[in-house]
Amino acid sequence: MTGSRTVPARRRALAVGALALTGGLVLSACGSSGSGDGGKDAGGRTRAVDTAMGEVQVKEHPQRVVVLDTAELDSALTLGVQPVGATHVEAAEGFPSYLPKGELKGVKDVGVMESPDMEAIAALKPDLILTSKIRHGAKYEQLKSIAPTVMTETTGYPWRQNFQVHAEALGKQDEAKKVAAAYMAHAKKVTTALGGPEKARATKVNVLRFLEGADIRLYGDQSYIATVLKDVGLGRPAIVKKAKDGFSYDLSPEKIDLADTDVIFQSTYGDPKKAKETQTVGSGLWKNMKAVKSGDVHKVDDELWIQGIGYTAANKILDEMQRDLTK
Repeated sequence: MTGSRTVPARRRALAVGALALTGGLVLSACGSSGSGDGGKDAGGRTRAVDTAMGEVQVKEHPQRVVVLDTAELDSALTLGVQPVGATHVEAAEGFPSYLPKGELKGVKDVGVMESPDMEAIAALKPDLILTSKIRHGAKYEQLKSIAPTVMTETTGYPWRQNFQVHAEALGKQDEAKKVAAAYMAHAKKVTTALGGPEKARATKVNVLRFLEGADIRLYGDQSYIATVLKDVGLGRPAIVKKAKDGFSYDLSPEKIDLADTDVIFQSTYGDPKKAKETQTVGSGLWKNMKAVKSGDVHKVDDELWIQGIGYTAANKILDEMQRDLTK
């Protein structure tokens, strides 16, 4: 599944990952000596990148990049780098639909994110692989035998820090600064469009995900999507404080009314019936919720709002928030 899906290991890794990445990435120019991970470019120059798996030598200008999760795919394309290969999530065919089709043309699908095809990756002869320890830490030895592999500790909530790691591994630090600044300016414009900081703060918002094979997920403040809400200055109801590890609070259809607030954004991963969406939205509890009665429930694309995890996704989410909250 995606970077915003809850698994025990992910929750345990959140705190460690945030601490490990908050300090940023130490990057230094190195000579042509390289390391066991390779990483020499045509001119023999490499850079040492501090990662979740220790120091890794990468090429000054990697040309053949493979990304193994949606966050890394978003980061690469945002920074103007077209990967030669990428994975897809289990419930989807191909890559996230919110990404520009032209930029995905020619990108080889190397399998499902949970179990990437190592032979397909090796066949692409990559000079850099981007992923996270929580996703593919167990496969690190295999991956680094193919190409220098840069892993962040986790995915999802620390997406800004992870983006910086991706940018430095790709040699795109200057571009990354511009991307981050443009996004924050965009967020401020959305806040203004909503009537200013005070009005935005007074609007309480929940994000719900109907998830095949699991309970309904209400996202807490330590999730990717919550950071976008915060950047706009939107308020959050008290229920989010119950989120485990700050990430999510799971609900059954029989308790869906606990998620009621001013505005609800809802997405679905997988089959709506198996994800309990059909059952829930047809119930009396759902229909009697304040947000439902006022028409302030907005169905959104799961690939964009939950799976995207990056600046390209975040900017599109900002546009949709402004559209839905200013109707």
